[in-house]
Amino acid sequence: MCRNLYLSLAMALVIPPVINAADGLQYPSPARVDTVDTYFGITVPDPYRGLEDENAPATRRWVADENKLTRSYLDAIPFRSALRDRIAMLNNFAKRGAPWRGNDGRVYQSVNDGLKNQSVIMVIDGDNETVFFDPNKLSEDGTVALTGLFQSPDGKYTAITISRSGSDWTEIYVMETATGRLLEDHIEWAKFTDAQWHGDGFFYSAYPRPDGGRDFTAANTGHNIYYHRLGTPQSDDTLAFADPDQPLHFHSAYVPEGLPYLLIIGGGEGIGSSLAIKSLETTDAPVQQIISGQDYPINIIGEAGGKLYLLTSMGAPRNRLMALDLANPTLENWQEIVPESTDAVLASVSMAGERLLLNYEKDAASLVKIADLAGSNLGTVSLPGIGSVSISSSKRYPDEAFMTFTSFTAPSSIYSINPATGSTTLVFRPEIEGVNFDDYVTEQVFYPSADGTMIPMFLTYKKGLARDGNNPVYLYGYGGFNISLTPSFNPSRMVWLENGGIYAQANLRGGSEYGEEWHAQGIKQNKMNVFNDFIAAAEYMIGQGWTKPELMTIEGGSNGGLLVGATVNLRPDLFRVAIPRVGVMDMMRYHLFTIGWNWASDYGTSADSPEMAAYLLSYSPLHNIKSGGSVPYPAIMVTTADHDDRVVPAHSFKYAATLQAADTGTAPKLIRIDSNAGHGAGKPVSKVIDEYTDIYSFIFNNINRSPIEK
Repeated sequence: MCRNLYLSLAMALVIPPVINAADGLQYPSPARVDTVDTYFGITVPDPYRGLEDENAPATRRWVADENKLTRSYLDAIPFRSALRDRIAMLNNFAKRGAPWRGNDGRVYQSVNDGLKNQSVIMVIDGDNETVFFDPNKLSEDGTVALTGLFQSPDGKYTAITISRSGSDWTEIYVMETATGRLLEDHIEWAKFTDAQWHGDGFFYSAYPRPDGGRDFTAANTGHNIYYHRLGTPQSDDTLAFADPDQPLHFHSAYVPEGLPYLLIIGGGEGIGSSLAIKSLETTDAPVQQIISGQDYPINIIGEAGGKLYLLTSMGAPRNRLMALDLANPTLENWQEIVPESTDAVLASVSMAGERLLLNYEKDAASLVKIADLAGSNLGTVSLPGIGSVSISSSKRYPDEAFMTFTSFTAPSSIYSINPATGSTTLVFRPEIEGVNFDDYVTEQVFYPSADGTMIPMFLTYKKGLARDGNNPVYLYGYGGFNISLTPSFNPSRMVWLENGGIYAQANLRGGSEYGEEWHAQGIKQNKMNVFNDFIAAAEYMIGQGWTKPELMTIEGGSNGGLLVGATVNLRPDLFRVAIPRVGVMDMMRYHLFTIGWNWASDYGTSADSPEMAAYLLSYSPLHNIKSGGSVPYPAIMVTTADHDDRVVPAHSFKYAATLQAADTGTAPKLIRIDSNAGHGAGKPVSKVIDEYTDIYSFIFNNINRSPIEK
């Protein structure tokens, strides 16, 4: 087991600031401590343990000093101001989400006319649009984000979930739908939840508030399901489900519309979900366990004819659609509706009346088919090209469905779908002033990784670009948690493309691009496959004559930040710039903070076994920085945020401090610490523009290219 050998915070050792002879940077000096942990006999020093305490005065001073240094560096870049203006212009275009029809019969849509920090929810009636909910009024700086709207079955009430400063913590309010009047109901300390209506209230999931003021770092335990009755205080809410024997499990509620059942979905231990059911007809009804393990993902699609439709990888690594009879839900009675495909992954399913819209991913791009509730194929939805699709539809409205379509060179357009025929009609296509998307091309290539596995990668660039080795490349990857990287549009990325850069997006193992087998090849003691896939992507771009190491940038966020940090340690010679964003950098202690324990299904933990501890230590970005090596490190800018309670900023703090204290060459090693921001979701547009301005300024400056002013 893992145990703390000794911890001495009293013997703080202060080291002198590091002077970078080439760029003149003087890095702040956090206090060092004689902290050593022992993992199955392996001793691991942790000299910057003090930076894990975000409330400590010393940490706050260090953060302020680091931000001052980073700002002085970035603000001195001569083209930064012009670059920000261009990125703001690229983001200043009308954006709309797919419409949906509420239970009150009205059509809703998220709308942003350009640079609003948060999109506004509108009610659409023909050509008339009225504001239903404007999150921008919740804060002056746009840091309060709307995360969900959930209407009661009769449409009379709407539960609203919000997040403050990018935190995963959720608050729930209730609005009278027709009038917009806010009720007194208010739920706090909810997390990873929606509002599942039943009777005169709703179910939700929440944790106890963390002790000791560690709201954004303490490990979250005791995720329970509660029932809230309208008009009552949260203190009167009823505990609907708890599992005290498994304090690290997630528990989510689902109530089939109009039926007296509570479905309980569990998670947090394996890669998938458990499933249980409870009758709501009596208060003391027992919980019937349907699936006890968490070996397979289970996503509830909806209910029809007393059957609950589920998307799962159980018995089908590329997923299949199953149905269970709610009156007789045991596993042996499940019915296969849509079998596993041999050449594509069934990524999601939507109901439109008695039609199923099946969204497949084939080589990481969308393919949409139509089936009836028995699974019979009824046709294919026509798509405008190679890209990514999301679908908005409802069982209540059989003739109405919408989809958004996006690609690397196409902002999200909206199409209506005829569920009977699969035909589509363009409803909305955004335009960005001064950008001609016909000037760019996307191609998909396949390259061999170290073990010979062929890895797909999308390349987007300006038409006519020569393979002369002089093209800047921005290589992006993720490679984990069964998440697929499909084509998507980022307006800020256009500043890279229009200046002759290539955007490369590699579909690494660990994701879901080819189902569970692809995922399994990139987890736990197969994690090195992910890093090798990423390294091979860079080598391919160089070998094919697109670029050279002096023009290569790598970036990734969260698990992708881990990817960047580990890859830089392995092959610093391949890259000129690295941007690890909100990364998991301390693989020995990640499971001790907030919901980090939930990532053990992908990573394993240092407490699992001697072999797992040694494997994690072998690639942990924090612990493998090569000081005094013969190969200098690239320029690195770490990014994190003060309210990131998904991957706590201590990861980035300790990694940056270690980088700055090490002898890794003269290229800058900076950290950008955002305020009133979290892991990324819900970030206001103004902060998004500022962040990408800093990232691209740092990149262009360190590849010695000045972006063309537009």
